[in-house]
Formats: sequence, C-alpha cells, structure tokens
Amino acid sequence: MEFENPVIISNDLEKRIAEAFSMFDHIGNKTVDVREVGTILRFLGCTPTEQDINEIISATEFEDTRGTIHLSRFLPHVCHLLTERKMEPASPEKLLEAFKVLDPDGKGFLTKEFMSKIMMEEGEPFTQEELDEMMAIAVDAQTGNISYEYYLNQLMCKTKESIYELTTN
Repeated sequence: MEFENPVIISNDLEKRIAEAFSMFDHIGNKTVDVREVGTILRFLGCTPTEQDINEIISATEFEDTRGTIHLSRFLPHVCHLLTERKMEPASPEKLLEAFKVLDPDGKGFLTKEFMSKIMMEEGEPFTQEELDEMMAIAVDAQTGNISYEYYLNQLMCKTKESIYELTTN
C-alpha cells in the first residue's frame, strides 16, 4: 500500500523515533503491526501504560489497514506526547522513595518473592518475561534479595541518553 504523505524527519527527536519504528518495520514499507507499539515506546525509554498504548493505537491506526500503523501518523503523534513529557520514566529519586515505602523496616533490600508478588499483582502488572528480565539484574546472587540502592545504580549506569532530553531542542 502506498501512502501519499511522505515522512519528513526534521530534528533529532523525530530521527530517533523513526529509527526505533524502522527496527520493527519488518516489510520495509514504513508500517508496523499495532502489537509493536508498546515495544517501540519502551525501546525509546518511555514507560507507557496499556491505556497509553491503546490510545496511541486508536489515534494512529489507519481505518482501512486495521492492525497496522504508518510512520506518517505515528511520528507526529508520539513527538507531541514526548514534548508534553508523557510516559516519562520516574526519576531515580522517585524510584528510591518507592522502594523505601516497600521497605518500612529500612533493611535496604526486598526479598525476591515479595518483589515478584508486587510486580505481578499491583498496578500495571509485569508479564512473566518482564519479571524474569528484571530479576536477572535485580537479584543479588549471594543473598537472593534485591538491594534496591545497588539495583537503581545498575539501572542508571545502563541508561543511555533519554529521549526526553531531545524534546528541549
């Protein structure tokens, strides 16, 4: 299917979104399956809820090609959301604060079992695959617990430049 609207990339934010989108464009026609939207957003460093993902799909999916999204609609919509700082991850300080709430005794760690239960049953639940990926990094092999300050430091060291830093340019 040909689309009349060419995709014009005019800044670094748009370039980064388009590059992430193209990684999931398996046919090379500037379209992705709607099931890839959440993956693309997370790849960009966003933290969308399922509701956010569904709203983006509703706003960008073409009526005549249900199940696919074209870059010409996805790019401006996601740029707008990012400029408004939607789906932005929590700061390290906020994450530490949240961990401390889960650790009222101030031990400095959470058990793997407790954290697994929280991640699977509270708020926006993790999938088993997401939980396994998190635990592979979070759990201390010697104690079997999650030393949350150490875990947060690991996360911060692995973080590349935030997509949100490009919204100020």
